[in-house]
Amino acid sequence: MKLLLKFNLILVALILVGLAVVSHIAHSFLIDNARVQVMQQAELMMESASSMRKYTSEELKPLLVENPHYNIEFLPQVVPAYGATVTFARLREKFPEYTYKEATLNPTNLQDRAVDWETDVIENFRNNPQQKELTGERATPTGMSIFLAHPIIAEKSCMECHSVPSAAPQAMIEKYGTTNGFGWKLNDVVAAQIISVPTAIPVKIATRAFATLMWSLTGAFAAILLAVNLTLYFIIIRPVRNLSRVADQVSLGQAEATEIPVRGNDEIAELTRACNRLFVTVAKALRMLG
Repeated sequence: MKLLLKFNLILVALILVGLAVVSHIAHSFLIDNARVQVMQQAELMMESASSMRKYTSEELKPLLVENPHYNIEFLPQVVPAYGATVTFARLREKFPEYTYKEATLNPTNLQDRAVDWETDVIENFRNNPQQKELTGERATPTGMSIFLAHPIIAEKSCMECHSVPSAAPQAMIEKYGTTNGFGWKLNDVVAAQIISVPTAIPVKIATRAFATLMWSLTGAFAAILLAVNLTLYFIIIRPVRNLSRVADQVSLGQAEATEIPVRGNDEIAELTRACNRLFVTVAKALRMLG
């Protein structure tokens, strides 16, 4: 087996081992990093929704209640949940994978009623008043999903519509009736803002980054392998081949074999000088014998 081939086999084996180790470590790291990235985006969206709730409650609602139509026709724009939900719906045009819901235990609009797992999230906030955020995974018909949840606490402004039917705007009563959405208690956790995203999204992000990383490493290792091969060839293999060629000529009795040019002062150069002296000595001995 040729020397260069041996070096290549050893280098390729080392490179493959290195790629295997890097791929194992990098894949787990990239998955975790992608999950963090997705949750950071969810946090920003959650803050956007919360900001829209505050804007609706503190600035928009005081203006709308002065509208003459407020007591005639129910205006959903006065509801903080409506503003947050509509804003998020427009945000989903760019981020369709993310979903937002203000899941409520006793909502006025039954579309907002919490399902089983959402009820568990709300109850968790109720049982742990100090907890302001909850994250987790859940199974869905389309696969696993990550969720981020914040509690919604009944404030004084909420009591205007959700304490007792007699305190609620007549237009709201006419639209939704008096059965649902009442009996809320001040400072109780009554709902939760929940943002969900499929776990396939961070996996997709991580897979794309992993593929880029592995192709880059493969290209880099290939370039290193080529550089090492060229270095080995010009510094070691070619000089050794020249030595072998001249030594073979001398061994066959060709006393006129040409000396090999010497360049540099490294070990190969010293070996070449020594071989040249040996070749000269052998050539002289052959001529004397002849």
